[in-house]
Amino acid sequence: MINIKENEKLSIMNHSCAHLLAQAVKHLYKEAKFWVGPVIEEGFYYDIDLGDKTLTDEDLPKIEREMKKISKDGKRIIRHELSKEEAKEMFKDDPYKLDLISRMDENEERISCYSQGDFTDLCRGPHVDTVKKLKYFKLIKHSGAYWKGDANNKMLQRIYGVCFETQEDLDAYLQELEEAKQRDHRKIGKEQELFMTHELVGSGMPLWLPNGALIRHELENYIYKKERDMGYNHVYTPCVGTVDLYKTSGHWDHYKENMFPMMKVDEEEFVLRPMNCPHHMLVYKNKMHSYRDLPIRIGEFATDFRYEASGAVKGLERVRCMCQNDAHLFVRPDQIGDEFKRVVSLILDVYKDFGIKDYKFRLSLRDKNDKEKYFDDDEMWDTAENKLREVLNELKVDYFEAEGEAAFYGPKLDVEVKPAVGPEVTLSTCQLDFLLPRRFELTYVDSNGEKQTPVVIHRAIFGTFDRFTAFLIEETKGAFPTWLAPTQVEVIPVSSEFQGDYASSVTEKLKEAGIRAELDDRNEKLGYRLRESQTKKVPYTLILGDKEKQDNTISYRLHGQKETTTISQEEFIKLIQEEINKKEIRK
Repeated sequence: MINIKENEKLSIMNHSCAHLLAQAVKHLYKEAKFWVGPVIEEGFYYDIDLGDKTLTDEDLPKIEREMKKISKDGKRIIRHELSKEEAKEMFKDDPYKLDLISRMDENEERISCYSQGDFTDLCRGPHVDTVKKLKYFKLIKHSGAYWKGDANNKMLQRIYGVCFETQEDLDAYLQELEEAKQRDHRKIGKEQELFMTHELVGSGMPLWLPNGALIRHELENYIYKKERDMGYNHVYTPCVGTVDLYKTSGHWDHYKENMFPMMKVDEEEFVLRPMNCPHHMLVYKNKMHSYRDLPIRIGEFATDFRYEASGAVKGLERVRCMCQNDAHLFVRPDQIGDEFKRVVSLILDVYKDFGIKDYKFRLSLRDKNDKEKYFDDDEMWDTAENKLREVLNELKVDYFEAEGEAAFYGPKLDVEVKPAVGPEVTLSTCQLDFLLPRRFELTYVDSNGEKQTPVVIHRAIFGTFDRFTAFLIEETKGAFPTWLAPTQVEVIPVSSEFQGDYASSVTEKLKEAGIRAELDDRNEKLGYRLRESQTKKVPYTLILGDKEKQDNTISYRLHGQKETTTISQEEFIKLIQEEINKKEIRK
């Protein structure tokens, strides 16, 4: 899906269309006042104060019709410059514009605004030269939005839209939006009973239902085995830590705004942990280490808590409570290259298993001029960044560099994956850290009996189980590969009266073979039960009639197919077990 914000021509058109929207709203609702109307990746939006009026879905077509009417009128869009005093006088009755004016740079002596017919708005621009060029647009949705994103402020009405150069481009984009809607993991998650949210639990705090928990458990087993085979040792650590722990690590200074508020218990001050590295530093420090012990690989499936703004929370994709597939590798400097390569190899191995092919590597570096966000040690940063470049070049993988995207303690390699719909998502990450081992005074004894400081590699292959599951739901449209599917086989007798006992025995035999099978012997028509199995996207549906019962066979149908195949029970069990063991993904 195209990123409109990054396309200069479309960005200008969409920003101009935001003003067209505001003008139409002003025509229809005379008391309307406007906050901001920026361009976003998906088009544009405008935040509007409509007084006591609350928009409904039926209002959007009316606003669209007024926008088209204004567009056909063809007024030119004219830029004006005003002094701050002139701007204050022009918008003296609009508290939102006065707030914008008051927060402008003190050195900004002139303020620009744009007029189109009877509508004028503050704006830096640029815009198209006439509203006549804004023909192919669509209002997508509306929602509430707090002024300035602050829940203590008034709730405004936010209207989203998109604008293109041609009707064909608009239609194609709307088709993509429809596809995204059908793939939306929140929609599928509700239909398949994978997870839920509830206001009594809180925003961004999903509850994994049995079906979703089963998928997550399979993912945990999968990555746990791979990590154990590669020499990882797993631990459990608390979901809280003292404020002093995060002051020692540096997170309190660099990450406090993303953490939940401090809690005082007895004489100690605690916070919900936002990440696991400080705990793992102390696990390493628990005993002395020789250079022969390294690398030491500590892994954990750890629940973390981060404060996400309410407007950013989204299903399993953006949450406030998450479970990371986390690990920290404690290595000697001479082991950095080999260990980093092993991490990249693991990432590529996992992506192969899940059929992930469209991805790219981003080397995230510090911004040398930002001394607040990044720990101020040029030598440390240069060493770490050059070491990562060296390893990536040795691996001969394509990567691009992104300044200002590093963690505060070190550079990192992020893997950006292109999903079936929507913008790229970062799934895996691998970070090089010379700082935290120093802050926690970690050591090992080298071959000369001298104490040295190890280097730490932070890495997460799935990222979080939450986001990775959301990604899988949308990639598969909920039609999970057999090894991940909550129900792998649905057993349906043609008639419960005549084949019910046989269907029950087949179901039990499948369960004994470790296959997740469910029996649907309800007193419903066969066609209804078959359609429901397809709707639930069960990989295999067994249809058992008189012939199957007589021959001691089964007839199965794959999800999405109408053809039926008949084989013996033993052949079917072997077939599905092999598919599960190979972690096969059927296309």
